[in-house]
Amino acid sequence: METKKKWFTASNIFTAVIFLLIAALMINPQIKGTMMQGLMKIGLFQPEVPSGTNMDSGSETNAQQASTSVSFKDENGAVLPLNSLQGKVVFINFWATWCPPCVAEMPSINALYDKLKTNPNVVILMVDVDNKAEQSQEFMRKNKYSLPVFTPASAIPPEYLGSAIPTTLVLNKAGKIVFKHEGGADYTNPEFLAYLEKLSKE
Repeated sequence: METKKKWFTASNIFTAVIFLLIAALMINPQIKGTMMQGLMKIGLFQPEVPSGTNMDSGSETNAQQASTSVSFKDENGAVLPLNSLQGKVVFINFWATWCPPCVAEMPSINALYDKLKTNPNVVILMVDVDNKAEQSQEFMRKNKYSLPVFTPASAIPPEYLGSAIPTTLVLNKAGKIVFKHEGGADYTNPEFLAYLEKLSKE
């Protein structure tokens, strides 16, 4: 009896709680994502917004020409060639439902989408790299996000997507990659919104 009483010490209970928390973080991407969202709210995971001359859509010396052969499939199965969007600013996010940083940044992308959806010169594409359209659509419905889901309809070149998700790209109106970020980020950042709006007016 005395041995059992000794087990229920504050130290042992604290250790058990920490162990369960770590186990939950390892197993459940939603929990990991929620913790990362909290860190985003205090100013961490901010995207590095291009500044100065790099913000001009027509004169970046370091901008990379996007591939003209990339295409995506929308929720209805219609194929969208990326080159058909030239003349618009394109925000592309490569993600998956099991990815904690993807889950963490999703509210900020949804907020960005809500602010820009009436801008005819900006397009936001959420591309599920697992090609599981129904699962990703259910994720959006469950979380009450209004983001449209796309899946790859062609090979994705390495200049778009390496080995990390989430990966986010911005293409300017000329179809050049002017922004690329690997990992989660808070896209409610006012500077990032201003950056997209500036690109859309050029």
